[in-house]
Amino acid sequence: MAKSNIGAIDWLSIIFFTFLLFFGWVNIYSTTFSPEVSSFFDLNQYSGKQAMWIGLSFVAIILIVATDTRFFERFSSIIYLASLLLLLGLFPFGKTISGATSWYAIGTFTIQPSEFAKIGTALALAKFISDIQTDLKSIKSLGYVSLIIIIPALLILAQPDAGSAMVFAAFLFPLHREGLTGYILFLLFAVATLFILTLLFGVHWIVLSLFVLGIVIYYFLRKQRGIVLFLLAGFAAMAAYCYSVDFVFHNVFKQHHRDRFNIVLGKTKDIRGIGYNTNQSEIAIGNGRWFGKGWTKGSQTQGNFVPEQHTDYIFSAAGEEWGFIGSLLFITAFLGLCLRVLFLAERQKSQFSRVYGYGVSSILFFHFLINIGMVIGLFPTVGIPLPFLSYGGSSLWAFTILLFIFLKMDADRNRR
Repeated sequence: MAKSNIGAIDWLSIIFFTFLLFFGWVNIYSTTFSPEVSSFFDLNQYSGKQAMWIGLSFVAIILIVATDTRFFERFSSIIYLASLLLLLGLFPFGKTISGATSWYAIGTFTIQPSEFAKIGTALALAKFISDIQTDLKSIKSLGYVSLIIIIPALLILAQPDAGSAMVFAAFLFPLHREGLTGYILFLLFAVATLFILTLLFGVHWIVLSLFVLGIVIYYFLRKQRGIVLFLLAGFAAMAAYCYSVDFVFHNVFKQHHRDRFNIVLGKTKDIRGIGYNTNQSEIAIGNGRWFGKGWTKGSQTQGNFVPEQHTDYIFSAAGEEWGFIGSLLFITAFLGLCLRVLFLAERQKSQFSRVYGYGVSSILFFHFLINIGMVIGLFPTVGIPLPFLSYGGSSLWAFTILLFIFLKMDADRNRR
């Protein structure tokens, strides 16, 4: 144990964190509100259980603040390996809920290891990059960091939990900060964009567009043969990729994933089936208008029209009962926390702390982006929680530990 150094912890981050916790708690209470139960602390209600998780999270904060920062760097590899073992253990010992074997069950208590695997991966990635002292331009280094990220993502995908596995793409941003070329990020963005466009317009129209674009480029750059050949080879590769999209979509994706993509892309409309959650969520948010219906007054929320509203769809309750102004306040606080962590990461004297800080901010922001996009119908429903707002002990503890390990690193930055 080390001197706590609590006075050096960034209090602006604490303010953002506390506001988000409180905002989430009152919204969880509202989504499960019953006139017969008025207590926030009734352990038979979700709000009471969340209060218990919040209390235990503060215990975790105290332990983290009292721990020597060097512990997290020294044992990062062990923490990472332990997180992988917990993921592997799910296959023989895990509990299946909603089709995914993602939880350990001990009596009525359940824990989701994938949430804690993000912490282990962030620490292992920071440790590896700070140890090798490289700009991530060598194939060998890229191979190692790719394995650190891909192994837990594949174990989570096999549960199957595509939403949680998708979050590991957030680690591309700390890698980019440490020297990963932007061309790789652009390539990944182009691959995702082509996938969506091919599903939306059909492979033949996209390939025809690529062919026309190739002719135009050839006409203007025909004298620069090296560049032309490189670009034409790229267009040929993209055309071949487009033809593979249909196979992947129909043979790799599960039927419910295909249905959700088709709903988001506007190719089908199923407001009574798989699109029900998103449709009801959009109605709830629309009901809120500027200033909201009032706490515990939302017709969609109090009528239980939005399934899973206390977990993945918690933002729809905030939108209906607190309106645009309340939702904007929440969004501002959340983005403020993410940006504050990035600011703190840049002032670190240790590369390990900087990389980890970027990992923390990226994970939080990725969860925020996907969850909000899902709730308002921009992204398919994938089932990932909104940090600090959604009900659940595993996610709340994991996000709290993830954040406060970094805040402890920042508090001790001048001692290392």
